[in-house]
Amino acid sequence: MGLTLQNNWWKIIGILLIYYVLIFGLIIDVPRLDILNETIRNLFFHVAIWFAMFIMLIVSVIHAIKYLKTSSLKHDIIASEFATMGIVFGLMGIATGSIWARFTWGGWWVNDPKLNATTIALLIYLAYFVLRSSIEDSHQKGRISSVYNIFAFAAAIPLIFILPRLTDSLHPGNGGNPGFSAYDLDSDLRKVFYPAVIGWTLLGVWLATLRIRIKNLSVKAEEFHQIDS
Repeated sequence: MGLTLQNNWWKIIGILLIYYVLIFGLIIDVPRLDILNETIRNLFFHVAIWFAMFIMLIVSVIHAIKYLKTSSLKHDIIASEFATMGIVFGLMGIATGSIWARFTWGGWWVNDPKLNATTIALLIYLAYFVLRSSIEDSHQKGRISSVYNIFAFAAAIPLIFILPRLTDSLHPGNGGNPGFSAYDLDSDLRKVFYPAVIGWTLLGVWLATLRIRIKNLSVKAEEFHQIDS
């Protein structure tokens, strides 16, 4: 029992933080801002999930680099599964963002530079999985997809963080619009926003580690089958 708690404490914290965000994110007082009004609560979901997505993608690209240095399939599996969770969180971010856009900008999808650039970045990452599925040899798959992973991450940074700032954008902090921290991320919002980032990130890490364990078991079973045959 003690060993289980020692190994899983961060999972328990992640679950508690998600519950905290789901409850207090809906009941705390929020700033009454023009247009945003109550939809500012999506900050705890849409924006926090995007933060978690980037953490997943950073872990993925780090292990892609480690694979290129070591040729260890362990790093390729970690890179692949964290990229998978990054894309899942990215799609969740688009879904929550679409809901937010409906009530603030008047449409489920608007012609916004950051929204369009983010979609392109996610499509680039989706091609990463198409590439992996098209290669049979494990080490060839690891080498080619690791290089592509680095390219995809390098492309995502300017697409999401730089290019939208060079033109007009509806998103806060872009195109001359002030960021949340400049005018409305008050102390009450911070009490939920920061735990939300941590909670969603821990949830993503937990799901990624589960997928990694399943993949490792699948690899071992395949190796055993080859030896047995």
